Amino acid sequence: QVQLVESGGGLVQAGGSLRLSCAASGRTFSSYAMGWLRQGPGKEREFVAAISTTGGSTYYADSVKGRFTISRDNAKNTVYLQMNSLKLEDTAVYYCAAGISSSRIRSGVVTNWGQGTQVTVSS
Repeated sequence: QVQLVESGGGLVQAGGSLRLSCAASGRTFSSYAMGWLRQGPGKEREFVAAISTTGGSTYYADSVKGRFTISRDNAKNTVYLQMNSLKLEDTAVYYCAAGISSSRIRSGVVTNWGQGTQVTVSS
């Protein structure tokens, strides 16, 4: 399984921006669709965004459309999540995930995921 390590989380004010990164190990990164999931305090894990193997297709949860952007750099084995116009409701642990397809990740089905990085949005 591909190994994933998230970074870039932290404390940010509402309305601000933050960029998360996910570094993947292994030689087959480009074979995986990638995505981001999150789990807020007292809530269940939910889908945030997904991207296809080549980056040609992306999917977003309705709650983050227009504010978040997922991208990937296969040469660097890295996937990113640019988060703009952050809201208090975005506070959560964000997990990077790998899957067989972006549609599977959108449905919450993943092959592997990282340890997560905390994002806290304050007013």
